[in-house]
Amino acid sequence: MVLAGSRAQAAVPTAHDLMPAPQSLEWRSGRLLLDEHFAITGPGVSNARVQAVLPWILGRLRADAGLHEPPAHTRRGGAALILELEGEDTRRPPLAFIEDESYELLVSPREARLKARQPVGLLRGLETFLQLVRREGGRALVPAVAISDRPRFPWRGLLLDPCRHWLPVEVIRRNLDAMAAVKLNVLHWHLSEDQGFRIESRLHPKLHEQGSDGLYYTQDQVRDIVAYAAARGIRVVPELDVPGHTTSWLVGHPELGSAPGPYTIARSWGIFDNALDPTRDETYVFLEQLLGEIAGLFPDPCFHIGGDEVTPRQWNANAAVLDFMYRHDVADASELQARFNQRVHGILAAHGKRMLGWDEILRPELPKTIVVQSWRGAASLTRAARLGYDALLSSGYYLDHMQSAAAHYLVDPLPEDLAPEAQAHVLGGEACMWGEFVDAGTVDSRIWPRAAAVAERLWSPAEVRDVDDMYRRLERQSERLQALGVRHRSNQAAMLGRIAGGASIEALQRLADRVEPVRGRGQARRYTSAMPLDRLVDAAAPESLAARHLERQLDQLLGAPAAERPALMARLRSELAGWRDNHGVLEPILAASELGAEARPLSKELAALGVLGLQALDAVEAGRAPAAAWLEEAQHVLEGAQTPRAELQLAVVPAVRLLVLAAQEIEGLTKLPPAEWAPHLRAVLQKPRR
Repeated sequence: MVLAGSRAQAAVPTAHDLMPAPQSLEWRSGRLLLDEHFAITGPGVSNARVQAVLPWILGRLRADAGLHEPPAHTRRGGAALILELEGEDTRRPPLAFIEDESYELLVSPREARLKARQPVGLLRGLETFLQLVRREGGRALVPAVAISDRPRFPWRGLLLDPCRHWLPVEVIRRNLDAMAAVKLNVLHWHLSEDQGFRIESRLHPKLHEQGSDGLYYTQDQVRDIVAYAAARGIRVVPELDVPGHTTSWLVGHPELGSAPGPYTIARSWGIFDNALDPTRDETYVFLEQLLGEIAGLFPDPCFHIGGDEVTPRQWNANAAVLDFMYRHDVADASELQARFNQRVHGILAAHGKRMLGWDEILRPELPKTIVVQSWRGAASLTRAARLGYDALLSSGYYLDHMQSAAAHYLVDPLPEDLAPEAQAHVLGGEACMWGEFVDAGTVDSRIWPRAAAVAERLWSPAEVRDVDDMYRRLERQSERLQALGVRHRSNQAAMLGRIAGGASIEALQRLADRVEPVRGRGQARRYTSAMPLDRLVDAAAPESLAARHLERQLDQLLGAPAAERPALMARLRSELAGWRDNHGVLEPILAASELGAEARPLSKELAALGVLGLQALDAVEAGRAPAAAWLEEAQHVLEGAQTPRAELQLAVVPAVRLLVLAAQEIEGLTKLPPAEWAPHLRAVLQKPRR
């Protein structure tokens, strides 16, 4: 966290809860009061891009500040936020590939001034101003502060995949709102896949008519989304994935395929062999028409062609393709795809578009103007940058992998061993929300709030890496996102209500908060696109913050002086007793629920962990190690509890394991300073078992 020049005065904060963290922040004395006379005014208000988003900003400010009416555009004798554009470069078009998003925000007890060189900088500064609003003693205020801010990387994206599971327009819109709130600036819209072609083509209507099950975005809806995003300073980059991942294309146009067909929309997940035929001129005539049509809907200078996971089986089984390769001296499928990509690049260039693709497209045959998106590992990003290609990192930012916010947060797009001239080619990164195991009801919870941690990594200085502080601010950001309309919390409550069948969800919520979906979901059962996503594994958050909080509590207990332990013990006992008693309440609810019955073993094991944890606390409090028989039984309980069930795992097992070890080692621990207890125990846990 960057805190420059903090002043130790009354009413001056000691830390901020902004996310992403700004480049520099200096607290000043005093506060700006927001009342019914507050106004947002100044010359920047008249800018068209600011006007497009100002009603949205004003509505949020009214709600956050508890005002009875929205702020005015002209000063009415009270405090004001004055918007100024300084030295605006009018030659740079809106939504250019790289915009100047820097801003300066100065808040004094009399007024606030927000200055930027480009309108998008004002948009970013307005989001920061909204995050500064507080309510104290029935009044709304903003603490006096001086902030100078700019993004570390120009490309900070989020990929949404409505192809595997459909995402209606309202889902896209509210996630654009959330993106703007955390200063993400690129929506990567994955619009075609084996499971669906999701955009209307008026030149080739069979694509969406036969390849989408009727679930696609009309061209008018696309224009609406693009405009909605632009008002929030967000570019929209479309992706039509070719030449693989094209099963849905081939349903209506089997003549484009490398195998004779017929084709049907894919209903399961995985890598399919179906691919466009890259050797026929008709393929490129079709692509020239389609890509030109779709490119015209998106003003952004970039267009994504996918290019990933192309299998050579159909090409190798096609005599005409093999003959083409022989006659043109094409060595293998990789070189054949490179020739295809060259042709597609020419088509896009003719329409004024810069080509992006996944890291499989990286070949020396392609010009340096392409952008390589690394998904298979940071090595491909490093290689692309060293060869002079612009590159993006997505490896490490796959939200569907159900990793913790900390895991994403500590992944940096910029390799340490990259020379300065190569570093300039690293544009930033994108969080990816692939759609195999999300739908409109669950997608928000899989993106947020973890994507805010990725947003900070891409915006804030590289040295902002305090994980505990990130989680502190992430909780506050999660509350803001919920108030903004994101449904990562509210949809969970509705899902738990359906699982509970009308019963109180309190006991089910306690279990849901302490489990996490397994990594690599889909191995325990075969999924199709028709299967509803309505079980506990779908309702549970990707990361158990309750488990993280428990580990922090345990660290506090183990490191506390003897005089402070009773109060900490009492808090832990209350938590563990809640687990112990929960199963008795939850068991009949789950037994009566078709959706919840599979979670009964998890509920039972959580109760067993509660009993075990209480017994371990007794031993720690008494200062005597338990008997060997108890330790043997404890290991049995822990091993059972760590076994995944219903595609979920109990996230609290590591904390209880640490507590059991503390009981086992308590007599030796008492000879160490309390500050060494937790490090010693974790070192023991990390030793390999014999």
